[in-house]
Amino acid sequence: MKSSSTLACITKSLTGLALGLGLLLTTGPAFAQEQEIVIEDLRIQGLQRVSPGSVFAELPLQTGDQVLPSEVSSAGKRLYATGLFDDLKIFEDRGVITFELKERPTLNELVIEGNQKVSSDDLKSGLRQAGLQEGQIFQRSTLDQIKLELQRMYHAQGRYNARIESTVEELPRNQVRVRLDITEGSVATIRRINIVGNEAFDNETLVRRFELQEDRGWTLFSSADQYSRERLSGDLERLRSWYLDRGYLRFNIESTQVSISPDKQDVFITVNVHEGEQYTVSEVELAGDLILEEDQLRPLQRLQAGDTFSRSAMTSTSETMRRRLGIEGYTFAEVSGRPEIDDENLEVKITFLVEPGSRMYVRKVNFRGNTGTQDEVLRREMLQMEGASANTDLIQASKARLERLGYFSQVEVETSPVSGSDDLVDVNFTVEEQPSGSISASVGYSQASGIVFGAAISQRNFLGTGSTVSFNANKSDFRTSYNFSYLNPYYTIDGVSRGFNVFYRETDFDALGVTNFATDAYGGNVTYGYPISHDSRLSLSVGFDKTGIRANQNADQSYVINEIDNFNELYGLDFLNYKLTGRWTQNKLNRGILATAGSYQRVSLEVAIPESDYEFYKVEYRGQRYFQLADDWSLKFRTEIGYGDGLGSDFDRLPFYEHYYAGGLNSVRGYRTSRLGPRNSAGNAFGGNLLTEGSVELIFPLWFVEDRRSIQTSFFVDGGNVFTTRCYGQSTCERGFDENELRFSAGVSLTWLTAIGPLAFSIAEPLNDQDGDETEFFQFSIGQVF
Repeated sequence: MKSSSTLACITKSLTGLALGLGLLLTTGPAFAQEQEIVIEDLRIQGLQRVSPGSVFAELPLQTGDQVLPSEVSSAGKRLYATGLFDDLKIFEDRGVITFELKERPTLNELVIEGNQKVSSDDLKSGLRQAGLQEGQIFQRSTLDQIKLELQRMYHAQGRYNARIESTVEELPRNQVRVRLDITEGSVATIRRINIVGNEAFDNETLVRRFELQEDRGWTLFSSADQYSRERLSGDLERLRSWYLDRGYLRFNIESTQVSISPDKQDVFITVNVHEGEQYTVSEVELAGDLILEEDQLRPLQRLQAGDTFSRSAMTSTSETMRRRLGIEGYTFAEVSGRPEIDDENLEVKITFLVEPGSRMYVRKVNFRGNTGTQDEVLRREMLQMEGASANTDLIQASKARLERLGYFSQVEVETSPVSGSDDLVDVNFTVEEQPSGSISASVGYSQASGIVFGAAISQRNFLGTGSTVSFNANKSDFRTSYNFSYLNPYYTIDGVSRGFNVFYRETDFDALGVTNFATDAYGGNVTYGYPISHDSRLSLSVGFDKTGIRANQNADQSYVINEIDNFNELYGLDFLNYKLTGRWTQNKLNRGILATAGSYQRVSLEVAIPESDYEFYKVEYRGQRYFQLADDWSLKFRTEIGYGDGLGSDFDRLPFYEHYYAGGLNSVRGYRTSRLGPRNSAGNAFGGNLLTEGSVELIFPLWFVEDRRSIQTSFFVDGGNVFTTRCYGQSTCERGFDENELRFSAGVSLTWLTAIGPLAFSIAEPLNDQDGDETEFFQFSIGQVF
């Protein structure tokens, strides 16, 4: 029996997580004896924001239940575990159980001060994810954990002397204001990296292999001198690979120590190594099911008896052999190099174990992600055929052809086994489409052309068929042009292309600062192309153009006639020419624009055929070659050569309106556009019939740019000029090519594919400009395609 004087009080003062585990129970005699209680009523006290319904929903107790004191205590623990309360007390009097609660405060305001390297918005976003947010329940334990996380974040940036101080101010209505005072401190830099135990290579040679570098002053714009545990792990693996690639098979990193100076500004790294002895290759064997003859696999070996052992050469040999077997259809072949070490003689025998597996055949070639492009457009680029044996080279070449289309921002390929079959695979291409059409109006500017107004409708993948349709109109200070073109790259199933275009343009060369005449021209052509290999094609174009020559607003017609040596007396000033153009093009670039690897070549011959008003020919060569040095680093070579002349005894020179010009962004940078070469009697550039240009560029990445496919920077050296073998009457020129007249420049360039159009600029210094040359240190263009 329980009397009214018996008061069982279960109290729990919850002063935070620091008090530890479980409830501290203070019980009266009834609870101490674990006598059952019949619940007459349940009461909740102290609620302000939390609804009683939420509390009762968490309590596994109801009126009329017979419960033990321990069950009431467990109910209190469950209620506290909701995280809504700072303190909880339980009272029982004659079956009436009262839960007296103290709610946790609400975070009214979060103030962050002292942060500069990380914005307050970013910090608040991170704190919100960690559970500290204005308007939510405030838990001091969460604040303590967040302070530790912020400390670790700044330590990850190398700011080891960063401090995080917090204050909690109580406000009315059970609210608090939290203030975080951050002292970010300065970045600690690596003062010294020391490798101990090395004898074969000096410290400087080994440290150059590291991504982490000592602070030398020139790392101002780099984080290479800031310590990172992850980067150190990568550097240690590079160090290990360096030794293993030079025959030190027993190399071992015995310990690594990282220490920081008392002022937390300098970091010192010490790596203790054991080099061991250098091993040479005693023998190289092939084992397993070779499939191919040994004389076909032996040339793929990068290691021979007597060579210094190299792990990378062994791995590369395995991969090369595996790819070779993949060409034969053994898609899942495995080739593993197994070294047998002879420590006594310091030799290693390498056995390449060949496990070809089953020869695979392609069941299906599937495409995913091409929501706008028809399957047929992708399928016609395939070199790997369904039903044929799987060929890894053909699969990768098919992937490259899809990437060159320019319709997709990303192309991935996966070869997957067919369930239930041991010799069938599916080849799955996954593409990510990018916009291939546009309707635009633009205003651009370049130093060469002035303000450029343009309007264009273009669709490179018209209705998903792969055909290109475009119309554009442009007007600048020196040119007005209109052009319509159409190209079907697969006019026939064999890949024969057909296209045509029509154009009209007016060109005022004097506005460009060149010579004193203007031309009006219109024409059109039809072009057929034929593929002769995976990356090469021949094309033939037949067309005509009508060109009229007139004096511009700054010169009268007689001046133009005299300037061109009475050209009109022989040929007139209006020319209707029928042109036949043949081209050979080879494209092995890894991208359609801003390439970094591969090569491109084009040879063309344009002839104004008989029955033309003026018969002439032009032969041109354009070439690019990229050598990839490392990720995002490439060396680019560019060459452009052009030559033109008249055909037959009646036409003894290239007509002046077809002249080549040199100088400018797309030519020899640092010299004004089209201002190099022979000049007329008025001192204006007159062009010539022989063009020679070339450049060498070192393409390098900008460390702060993530999307490096849309921006490209380079150091360059340009060279070239335009010459003439046939001088017009009053033009001043030296006949023929003269290497002493080549102009050179060096500088830095940037090309950026922006949302409003391409942006290109260069900063160049002419290296051998002469009197009369017109130079420009800074050249740029916005809204024009290069």
